[in-house]
Amino acid sequence: MNALSEAAVAALIVLGALFVLLGSIGLARLPDFLTRLHGPTKATTLGVGALLLASAIFFSSRENGGISLHELAILFFLFITAPVTAHLLAKAALHRQARVDDRRRQGEEASKEL
Repeated sequence: MNALSEAAVAALIVLGALFVLLGSIGLARLPDFLTRLHGPTKATTLGVGALLLASAIFFSSRENGGISLHELAILFFLFITAPVTAHLLAKAALHRQARVDDRRRQGEEASKEL
């Protein structure tokens, strides 16, 4: 392994770890569900992507010079499924919130009639 690939792997590991840390802090500190959803879907996805890319570079340069496709396949599926999952979770939260708001309005209307 040459110095350039070692530097790239080290930089990607540090960058990935920082993104994962930032996403985890966002998950723990943000106030409600919809804002808390941004931590794991944005920053953590980029962090795991950087770590997988570092792993792909490391194993590609270490073994017989072939490209490590396992990590690239995981990276591809991660970047496709994470936004779809976040969208579905956000839509479910919005529908649930709309249902709670409707019940609250019905309760207020019923109390006004009494």
